[in-house]
Amino acid sequence: MRASQRARGEDVALVDALLSADERRRSSGVRFDELRAEQKALGKLIPKATGDEKAELLRKAEQLKADVKAADADRDAAAQETQELLLKLSNIVHPDVPVGGEDDFVTLETHGTIRDFAAEGFEPKDHLELGQILGAIDVERGAKVSGSRFYFLTGVGALLELALVNAAIAQATAAGFTPMLTPALVRPRSMAGTGFLGQAAQDVYHLDKDDLYLVGTSEVPLAAYHMDEIIDADRLPLRYAGFSPCFRREAGSHGKDTRGIFRVHQFDKVEMFSFVAPEESQEEHRRLLEWEKQWLTSLELPFRVIDVASGDLGSSAARKYDCEAWIPTQGKYRELTSTSDCTEFQSRRLQIRMRDGKTVRPLATLNGTLCAVPRTIVAILENHQQPDGSVRVPEVLRPYLGGRELLEPVAK
Repeated sequence: MRASQRARGEDVALVDALLSADERRRSSGVRFDELRAEQKALGKLIPKATGDEKAELLRKAEQLKADVKAADADRDAAAQETQELLLKLSNIVHPDVPVGGEDDFVTLETHGTIRDFAAEGFEPKDHLELGQILGAIDVERGAKVSGSRFYFLTGVGALLELALVNAAIAQATAAGFTPMLTPALVRPRSMAGTGFLGQAAQDVYHLDKDDLYLVGTSEVPLAAYHMDEIIDADRLPLRYAGFSPCFRREAGSHGKDTRGIFRVHQFDKVEMFSFVAPEESQEEHRRLLEWEKQWLTSLELPFRVIDVASGDLGSSAARKYDCEAWIPTQGKYRELTSTSDCTEFQSRRLQIRMRDGKTVRPLATLNGTLCAVPRTIVAILENHQQPDGSVRVPEVLRPYLGGRELLEPVAK
């Protein structure tokens, strides 16, 4: 655990603080049990005693009562401190994860061919310019209505989102996932249990009056769906594909991706989520990655797969793979999907267990983006644009767009 904290760039002293608090929890529990036993034994002697002996026993009983109450308070305080410290610890990093910060990832593979727009004889337009030409994206009115980093998808933009969502759900359903429409508001325990009230807390919207959180991903309600349940091993794996709005403050991203719809406060997403036996989690992680690669390949996008470095992992992830699509006008790959193996981290916090014969134990949870809509629209518009501002529709989406092969500029 110390090595894992060090690899993440997080507080190593937290481990020792937790061990110390847990020792206090154990010793105060023993002390409480000893005092309670003494109190019960004394309670049996008092009815048989008389005179000065009885008075002395009653005095001892009064003192024991106070001591038991104090020991109980100490035990509860130590248990609470232990739990609070435990919740601050991130998941243990998988030993094969590259150690380092955001730029220390390892590229595992690349797919597709990056277009040479210069050879084709034209300068590529960025997604916002294309979106305006197509009558698909309106950020000015989004800002007028809601503020910066909000937007409207209009006309073919709205139709493109619906096509993407339907195609993604169709792929997930064909792969055996159960489609789910999930709540966008969750209770604190659901948010904390999935690990989003730690390092990610600054990005979360909280409704103080109701003590509810707006989810940043349907991973949260999907993880909490089986909270406090015991699942028979023969029902595993359980796989769900959730569609939901997602809300993120984007705290700390001032000045980053301010143009267009790449980094926004509200967007829709199709998320894959799996419950599996812990020994199956690494294989399931590879499967989730394959489904993401299948999706991006079907959209005919050039992309690469990276093994995310330890310092860039979310608190719940033991390992994470990102698929990054090429964005022509930025001249670089940008994250479109992520898949994380959370091992038993979330299930322990949410009390989700599996019954394997006579054994009951925590199971493993995993999540994987299938389609984060705005970023996918960015990648499609820029990679499939034509010289006249039209955009070629990938074949996989055409059945969901009435057979349309091109998104064409709207008349001024």
